[in-house]
Amino acid sequence: MATTEEELFASVDALLEEEPQLPPPAERARLREAAGITQARLAQALKTSTQTVKNYENGRSEPKSPRLEAYQRLLKGWAAKYPAHGAPTAPAPATAVPAAAPEPEVPETFAGPAASEAQPAATAPVQAPVAPAAPERPARPAGRPATSRRPAAKKANAPATDPRFPHGPLAVLDGDGSAYGTGGIVLDCPATTVVELVEWTLRESGLGAPKLNRYGKDSDPLIVLTAAAAVKLGLPERLQGHEQRRSLRLPEDHPVVKQVAKAKWQLTQRGFGPWARIYRKAQGRERQCVQLAILSWDALDERSWPGVAEMEPADIARVLGVYAQRVITPRGSTAVSGLELMTALRPPTKPERDEETGNWASGHNPGSLGTEPMDPAPPEATPEHPVVVQSGWSGGFLNEEAYQWVRSVDSLSDEECMLPFAVGLDLNTAFLAAAARLTVGLSAPDHFHAPKFNPKIPGSWLVDLSHIEVDPRLPSPFTPDGSRPTGPAWYQTHTVAYAQELGYDVHPIEAYLRRETGAYLDPWHDRLKNAYVDTLADLGVTKDLDDRAFLAAMEQHKQVDPALAAVLSAIKATVKGGVGKLRERPQGRHYKEGERWPALERPTWRPDIRAAVISKARVNMHRKLLNMSRMTGLFPLAVLSDCVVYPSPGSSPLDFLPYAASGKPQPGGFRLGPTPGLAKLEGVQPMLWAVELMEKGLNPARHIKGGDAVLDEGE
Repeated sequence: MATTEEELFASVDALLEEEPQLPPPAERARLREAAGITQARLAQALKTSTQTVKNYENGRSEPKSPRLEAYQRLLKGWAAKYPAHGAPTAPAPATAVPAAAPEPEVPETFAGPAASEAQPAATAPVQAPVAPAAPERPARPAGRPATSRRPAAKKANAPATDPRFPHGPLAVLDGDGSAYGTGGIVLDCPATTVVELVEWTLRESGLGAPKLNRYGKDSDPLIVLTAAAAVKLGLPERLQGHEQRRSLRLPEDHPVVKQVAKAKWQLTQRGFGPWARIYRKAQGRERQCVQLAILSWDALDERSWPGVAEMEPADIARVLGVYAQRVITPRGSTAVSGLELMTALRPPTKPERDEETGNWASGHNPGSLGTEPMDPAPPEATPEHPVVVQSGWSGGFLNEEAYQWVRSVDSLSDEECMLPFAVGLDLNTAFLAAAARLTVGLSAPDHFHAPKFNPKIPGSWLVDLSHIEVDPRLPSPFTPDGSRPTGPAWYQTHTVAYAQELGYDVHPIEAYLRRETGAYLDPWHDRLKNAYVDTLADLGVTKDLDDRAFLAAMEQHKQVDPALAAVLSAIKATVKGGVGKLRERPQGRHYKEGERWPALERPTWRPDIRAAVISKARVNMHRKLLNMSRMTGLFPLAVLSDCVVYPSPGSSPLDFLPYAASGKPQPGGFRLGPTPGLAKLEGVQPMLWAVELMEKGLNPARHIKGGDAVLDEGE
């Protein structure tokens, strides 16, 4: 049959509609270098990031329209000016990966616990690659062609730490099916429904992360959905309702929820919200679970992840990937992740062999909190807790909270008022520093009457500390508002021990103490401390800087790399949020006092451990305040949690912090530095500004960064 004109034109039109073809990655780099243009300058011209340009030139990703056409035009212009002069041309990137070229097989020896069917069997033997590295994507099942619009990633740039998870812990899915992973990897995700996405993630993506403890569980893969990806999968772009969208969920009759149930998948009790977990019950030792995070549903809180939700998908993957590598794969808010990290590092169980039968069973892991929730002692609970309501407890509660103290204006001297500046110091992750080598209770509390105080036993003590005199220029170490106690009250062990340290006798009236103790938070502290210090170092703030250089580096560190600055913010939020979750209060308008709420069913609902961290942090703060007054004669204007404001003769902490003749910081006071517990500059304002706030009953430590705009605002 003769070919018609219409058929020829249709074929030509089809060619015209194809995506523009770019030269191979190596040629792109050669042309740019021949033109004398840096990657940063090219990124600026293409309105993208330097990392994205690097990805274009090493084959890890390809541009999309309209950037694709602009990049092609630029490369064509350079090619005309700077021909290759007979240099061999690399093959053009393929638009499809041939189905006949299977990926390397993952040995069965790596398919250990919680593999979750992540690695399908290869369809044919292949020749070993020259450089041992992770494949660009896992093998697809036989009969299903593997399609990709972009060349394979350079393997050396994305080394796999675990062969079961060659593509890292997570990916950010865009609306065109591109799944951006860590290390610049870009995978093709063909899923058009949530169910297909879950199946692809578990069977083909190669995503996941190994366990953090030998007795723990591997981290489930995380898929982050952009707004376009959410809509493509049948989800609403935004959740409808009040402004607190993080608390909203899809209704049970939503089509996507029905699809998930029809495919025999389940949702956790949290339902299908900004952080959704989709799972099937474990088969043997294998987990089948995928975590979804929907960006347009406010999954990434701006306060914890500043600017991240507005980044390009590749940059979001980088931020979350660094966090996952240094902390944990995100499992919800930073508070949730902080709590989950405790359990991941101290799993509640470990395998034990039965001596009689020889069979393995699950046993208690020493040093952990176990698997069952534990009721607190009445003074450690909250007023609405069933332990309190059902017992009719009226004996008072622990009030171990962080400082919110403002010094009386009447106590200011003329000399202090004449100083020109108020300088705020902020302690780096003060709660994390307090968690170091912190002994906490692991067993249920026992009740004692008139016990002898022992500073080594964690618990709650009813003691009268009202006889202890405090300097009015300093806060009391025993109350959050810095006021002097008025009679017997409940205190955590560290608070009572500090009274002894100050030279006062303490005679407890009664106590709730725990016989089994341990440093439960030590691995949590160590991992988060390393994450914090390493991320600061990546931003140019290293331990070897002197104090002047440290202050200069801290002034610029957020501009060095906004992505890593966001990681640093998330790490700090993980510390505070994790400690806060230890005493999560009931939520929702329909809660009735005396009912149990979901958080109480966690072994990690431990208000006594929270009290221990905060008590130690507050005592540490007061010890430094007292030492500063003795060494320098200076007294603070205000304290808010981990921030303290001092009157100063100059605008820098160097103008009032104590230094020895050798130039080294004096021990015992506040010291500058990048590690937890050391200080950094929080802000500087005129002394008159601080005094005016104090006269209004406002806390200068809360507003030291904000300036005059807060003078007319409420606290």
